[in-house]
Amino acid sequence: MKKESLQFILFFIVGTFLSLTCIAQDFNDIDKSPHDIVYYRENKISPPSIKVLYGRPQKKDREIFGSLIPYDKIWRVGANEATEIRFYQDVIFGDKDVKAGTYVLLAIPNEKEWTFILSSNIDVWGAFDYKDEFDVVRTKAKVSKAEMIETLSIGFKDKGKRVNMVLAWDTTRITVPIVIKK
Repeated sequence: MKKESLQFILFFIVGTFLSLTCIAQDFNDIDKSPHDIVYYRENKISPPSIKVLYGRPQKKDREIFGSLIPYDKIWRVGANEATEIRFYQDVIFGDKDVKAGTYVLLAIPNEKEWTFILSSNIDVWGAFDYKDEFDVVRTKAKVSKAEMIETLSIGFKDKGKRVNMVLAWDTTRITVPIVIKK
């Protein structure tokens, strides 16, 4: 084989390798507060009635409520993108009627009571673009104390004619009753 042929083959292999690395996809690292989804279903085989998509920040030895999350200021209920809640049927959220649909779930934390807000302004980052003109509903919920939870968690407890959405982080628990209209 001639020297020119070997050089051409070597040049072709190196060029091909370089072109492949130039078009390789750059992927972001895993979020420090990954997103999670929680569903409420009336039973294990029924379609969902409620879905919550939220970022799950961790405590990491920080003081959470009243410090990292200030009292009496709007909070996105999670991390990163604003938390979204989807009702597949009309509901009573707290004590307010809400039509089926997708909303951003926001809160104004306080030591004894939180105000939860459902906003129609969806697909937003955090609460930075919050405008009260998009409020669909506001409802109050009492605060209780319980065992320490490292990572923000949202879950549902079936209570017969209603379901409680429970938000837990650090030693704080907040429960919002939801009635699913049939």
